[in-house]
Amino acid sequence: MKDYLRQIVASIQDNARARLVVREYVQARLLESLQDGGAFAHWAFVGGTALRFLYSMRRFSEDLDFSLVRAGVADDFETLMAKAKRTFLSEDYTVSVKVKAARTVKSAMVRFEGLLAELNLSPHRSETISVKVEIDTNPPEGATFETSVVRRHCLLNLQHYDKASLLAGKLHALLTRRYVKGRDVYDLLWYLSDRTWPEPNMVLLNNALAQTGWSGPRLNSDNWRRETARHVRGYDFDKAAADAGPFLERPEDLALLTRENLLRLLGERL
Repeated sequence: MKDYLRQIVASIQDNARARLVVREYVQARLLESLQDGGAFAHWAFVGGTALRFLYSMRRFSEDLDFSLVRAGVADDFETLMAKAKRTFLSEDYTVSVKVKAARTVKSAMVRFEGLLAELNLSPHRSETISVKVEIDTNPPEGATFETSVVRRHCLLNLQHYDKASLLAGKLHALLTRRYVKGRDVYDLLWYLSDRTWPEPNMVLLNNALAQTGWSGPRLNSDNWRRETARHVRGYDFDKAAADAGPFLERPEDLALLTRENLLRLLGERL
């Protein structure tokens, strides 16, 4: 499998883009390991990387985010992460996995040391490329799930939030995050620019907001765009662009990340 990765990297001239592709490749292999371990009986793929893998959003991502299908089911997180480590070690990767499983949102940092140097993308053997894996073990109620076959570096059969639930998850992240994350802004622009994308799953969105102490009004089909516009109106879009820019597949898409465009898509004016 490393030979396949070498072939991919050899076809890419830009070092920064090649590094993004390497991370995406190991993300796909991590998903494959989780799938082979039976994770998607109880796990659902969510977040920005899910949009990339499922719907070809033109933004690379750093993390793999998941939710249990419901609170209380077994997550087998430590077992599955140990299996992933064994899989990579068997293919001659130098990999470490640090798990934090004592929290509601369990996480693991998967680090590949020397891979970038081996692929001639870094002069430093000690430089690592990493993927953070997180799963919410106490998810808000109301999500709807689908299963999709995905072909990205390997063949995957992934359980995930449906479109309305994915949008609800992104809105929850954007409305409750205490800082401006440009990738959230880009993702929301991406959602809103697709006129066929359904309205957010309001049951899931309101349950998620209540779970995290939202003090604003209950959201519905009449006010969610207005409340979102009110929230993002004061964003520093230069900072948002600086955060999102390095992850965009097409640099020209950065010009779309403006307050005017976002408010227009939300149905508001400057």
